[in-house]
Amino acid sequence: MGNPVIVDTARSPIGRRSGWLSGLHAAELLGAVQKGILDRLDLDPALIEQVVGGCVTQAGEQSSNITRTAWLYSGLPERTGATTIDAQCGSGQQSVNIVAAQIAAGVIDAGMACGVEAMSRVPLLSNIPDNVGRPRPDKWSLDLPTQFVGADRIAHRRGFTRADLDEFGLRSQQRAALAWQERRFDRQIIPVEVPGTDGAEATTVSRDQGLRDTSLEALAALAPVLEGGLHTAGTASQISDGAAAAVLMDEDLARSLGLRPRARILRQCLLGSEVPYLLDGPVLAIEHLLARTGMSLGDIDVFEVNEAFAAVALSAARTHGIDEDRLNVNGGAIALGHPVGSSGVRLVGTAVDELERRDGGRALVAVCAGGAMVSGAIIERI
Repeated sequence: MGNPVIVDTARSPIGRRSGWLSGLHAAELLGAVQKGILDRLDLDPALIEQVVGGCVTQAGEQSSNITRTAWLYSGLPERTGATTIDAQCGSGQQSVNIVAAQIAAGVIDAGMACGVEAMSRVPLLSNIPDNVGRPRPDKWSLDLPTQFVGADRIAHRRGFTRADLDEFGLRSQQRAALAWQERRFDRQIIPVEVPGTDGAEATTVSRDQGLRDTSLEALAALAPVLEGGLHTAGTASQISDGAAAAVLMDEDLARSLGLRPRARILRQCLLGSEVPYLLDGPVLAIEHLLARTGMSLGDIDVFEVNEAFAAVALSAARTHGIDEDRLNVNGGAIALGHPVGSSGVRLVGTAVDELERRDGGRALVAVCAGGAMVSGAIIERI
């Protein structure tokens, strides 16, 4: 039996839809991060026995096991096994959970968890073409809403006003801007080279593209996504392109290689949540993880709740009484973007970095997901 630890995490910059990274195939984007993190660690790629990667829209360029395609494209060892999973927006975090569990079970000694989504090139729902039937049976009767309806339902359920949501959207932008200004993301980023077009030279992208200089007045002027609704483009996660990766090992192996274990997963989960509210699962994940570990809110220094919509993170915070200075302290998907297959890995990396920055001990990460699910984990700094 192994003792899994997180050795390092990394990610690409996140590009806006049709933005800086939109010219890259998903295999190029993910491959750059897979190889980049190994190069940064000066780690022999042959030590990585399996790679598990998240990708939600497995169609076209992202089909046929994109995790494996990216690995081979980057010239990494062909003997390494690869699996691509779809746990919707929780895919990236679930890939971390799976690799950790494999190490704990003694199946492997070292693995990589990763995720990618090139949403500019392969939009959500591209894997549901017209000629292959419906994603659900015709007799489906469950009230499974769209993400926009679900988000507004959460807001109404918790009594959030449009102003509450706009304030949270502004806070996400301000915190992300400050994090970049203070270079908190520098350690995470693997710069990505983007080929030029029409004879132009290649450029290197090393910064997130989604940050916006906005105000409460500007956010209040935005039209809601749904007629009569509460969420707008300023309080919803951005459609984005990006990839992320984490290297996990048995602790003894990591130390024998001279690598510093940074964190370990104390408890993990993938849960189903209330179907009519679709994305309110982080409330349940926090309750579940604290109960399973016997911990209280006071034992957690940092909370990372994916900002699919402002109401999602606000619901988790207000239901459990989480202090604002411990929640998404570097901003979130509203400001940075949400390449859905990779966001869970990014959040794990952000949590580990933030624990080190503030000399904290534990973080809790929760990612709401389609199908009314939620992935989660409590991470302990070593």
